[in-house]
Amino acid sequence: MNKIACTLLVDDDDTANYLNQMLFKRLAVTDNLLVAHNGLEALSLIHKNCPGNCCPTLILLDINMPVMDGFEFLEAYEQLSFEQKQSIIIIVLTTSLNPLDVEKVQQANIAGLINKPLSKTTLEAIVAQHFN
Repeated sequence: MNKIACTLLVDDDDTANYLNQMLFKRLAVTDNLLVAHNGLEALSLIHKNCPGNCCPTLILLDINMPVMDGFEFLEAYEQLSFEQKQSIIIIVLTTSLNPLDVEKVQQANIAGLINKPLSKTTLEAIVAQHFN
């Protein structure tokens, strides 16, 4: 299985972040793993690491977060301009099945929508589909 150079988890749930970090570590599918607790922290990490060796190539994004939610992050992200942007895969990882949220996600410029929790099978499918 190929490895992801750098992954960014964006979620305000510490338990979900911990479990996702353990899953990534157990499967050894990423060289670097960054964690942000909201969209604003995620943008800061992107500014800090892009361009560079730890510019995320995969972003797993929650929708409902304080400070800056996933939709606000996506709007701000669209305004960014940097070389690696076109190769970044963004996947929404959420528990929200609100039809309005699902509709907004489907209209967003992202690679997909996955319901939490992230599983071994799902993560392996993401790597196979986007990083082989």
